Amino acid sequence: MGDNSGKLLRPMWRLIALVTIAASMTLANSGPAAAHATLQPYLYVFVTESEVGGRVELAIDDIATVLGLDLDGDDATLEATLREQGDVIRAYVRDHLAIAAEGREWDLSLGRIDLLRLSPDAPAFAVVQYRAAVPADGVPQFLDITFDPFFDEIEGRDGLLLLIGGWEDGAYNPDREVLISYTAFDRTRTVDLGQSTEWGNFRSGVTLGIDHIKTGPDHILFILALLLPSVLVFREAWSPTHGFAAALWRVVKIATFFTIAHSITFTLAGMGWLPLPPSKLVEAIIAASIAAAALHNLRPVFPNREWALAFVFGLFHGMGFATLVAALDVSRTSQLVSLLGRNVGIEIGQVVVILLLFPALYLLRRTDVYAPFLTASSVALAVVALGWMAERLLEVDLGTNGLVDRFASTPNGYWVAAVFTVVAAVIYADAARRNALAPTSQ
Repeated sequence: MGDNSGKLLRPMWRLIALVTIAASMTLANSGPAAAHATLQPYLYVFVTESEVGGRVELAIDDIATVLGLDLDGDDATLEATLREQGDVIRAYVRDHLAIAAEGREWDLSLGRIDLLRLSPDAPAFAVVQYRAAVPADGVPQFLDITFDPFFDEIEGRDGLLLLIGGWEDGAYNPDREVLISYTAFDRTRTVDLGQSTEWGNFRSGVTLGIDHIKTGPDHILFILALLLPSVLVFREAWSPTHGFAAALWRVVKIATFFTIAHSITFTLAGMGWLPLPPSKLVEAIIAASIAAAALHNLRPVFPNREWALAFVFGLFHGMGFATLVAALDVSRTSQLVSLLGRNVGIEIGQVVVILLLFPALYLLRRTDVYAPFLTASSVALAVVALGWMAERLLEVDLGTNGLVDRFASTPNGYWVAAVFTVVAAVIYADAARRNALAPTSQ
């Protein structure tokens, strides 16, 4: 790339650097994260030998959007409005929460509605108390619990179930905490009250991690930005790597250092040693990391050391992974087990993304198509990422998510990867037939 293009890219690099520095300063001065770092709906279930009850927590903005309620004003006014509209809200909760056992659904009685806001800047939540009508023979070992508020109306509102069983005279027992994830594709879960809670929390964390990749296009685009140069070597300009093993080794290094980095930060956050900043700030930095990785493909700052870039920005991605579980009112042990499972799930999803995209990139690397493809793809990724960053910092909707979801979300992403691989194979075969494959570089 010539000097002119380099000059054009420098202001963008400076913009991203300034945002990252400012965000890092904010991270250093931020206090511990309050509950509800995200807007996910939460279900808390408290279980004893003879009772099942708890609370549902729903974001005020989601309630206003879906139920068409006017929820403005200070907190006192908001809480008064919630209680005035209590019948409407309780009816919605009843339609989206069910507890059953042995094939029979239990009746639910819903109580009054309270407002939850833990700090002036924190999002407001409506808290609806409930109690289930337990049969005379007590609570069985298996419960079928359905929970799906806003899944159909608002994209990305997957939820969590927190089950707490106190089996000693009804006393709270933190060793019986069970975290269970819900998604739009898995709305009813069977809870085994007799299972090992740590194993259940780990499996739930794995599910959350895989779902994060399936429903989180920002993570997929970051991996793609790092994958694009993985089949190349920089020697004054990009040239194809020599051999499959060399290219694969570059990918393994990038993925490994990214894993190490986000494992460090989410473990520190889970231990309470690293304060989590507001989630919108973390998400803005994650968007900036995509733009930085994409621009690095055009003007390498760390040529042939993309693993270093993956490590630096992986630290911020780790904070994003930790926000969901950190927002729950659970013990430190439950958080760490769930975070460990989530990391495993993320790695599984990450490996799947690499396996889907790497073959096509490897085939294209020696053709004359790859240079313009690298440039166009990197520019597109940078533009999308900067759009995401603006949305998250300014809290506006520019339609970026809807655009990306058409290509990166499940199952569309599988079809795009399949078509991409077929096209790459055809282009490679044509270049080989014309004896036009570029020489490789060690």
